[in-house]
Amino acid sequence: MSKANIGLIGLEVMGRSLALNIESKGYTVAVFNRTAEKTRAFVEGPARNKKIIATYDLKDLVAALESPRKIMLMVKEGEPVDNFISQLVPLLAPGDLIIDGGNSFFKDTMRRNTMLADKGILFIGTGVSGGEEGALKGPAMMPGGQRDAYNLVEKIFRSISAKAYDGEPCVDYIGPHGAGHFVKMVHNGIEYGDMELIGECVWFFKNIGMEASEIADIMAEWNSEKDVLRSYLVEITADSMKQPHQGSDEYLVDRVADITR
Repeated sequence: MSKANIGLIGLEVMGRSLALNIESKGYTVAVFNRTAEKTRAFVEGPARNKKIIATYDLKDLVAALESPRKIMLMVKEGEPVDNFISQLVPLLAPGDLIIDGGNSFFKDTMRRNTMLADKGILFIGTGVSGGEEGALKGPAMMPGGQRDAYNLVEKIFRSISAKAYDGEPCVDYIGPHGAGHFVKMVHNGIEYGDMELIGECVWFFKNIGMEASEIADIMAEWNSEKDVLRSYLVEITADSMKQPHQGSDEYLVDRVADITR
């Protein structure tokens, strides 16, 4: 069997979707998950008959990759990232590349970049935006680290990323060290701020007695081509407000408890 072009660790929803996206663009992907059951379910299910190689040991993952090796981590930020890096380092050679595709704090990315550079291993902290659907059909990507490191995966990243209206890939080299994860942090801050504002608008509308369908109509109007408020978040809010609750005449949003856990 020929060597894989890239390895991917972590087969939760984002990792699975990215692996399928990469494979769909003509690349061979080697995958690994901490629990073998999840790897087996993936390759026997969505990845069946695709150019996706299942591995059940990190040594086997590294051995399955062409050189220089490129391994993307799609695991929870923090300790899991450090744990996988510490396990991978003894298996890699100078010039190999580790990519952190999670939501790591940019200062952690800077620390990891420095530590790995001392060992001759390249490192990119890459923000990945778009959720499950974006990961599968085309995310926005924000890679930061050594420019030489980005050069190794630029072709792959440009092929799997979302495309703008002019066809330009939604990915570019952001800068050195933790620049990619810094930009993703700012992006998330803006997005969550927008979500809070939209949520407060819905709260005000509900508390002056408006029905969910009326709120949906206002949101849809705000999302018209001529309105400066037009955005994906406003669009999906309008869609969510008018979703019916199965088995009743109510809207689903009116049956959702106003709590978080």
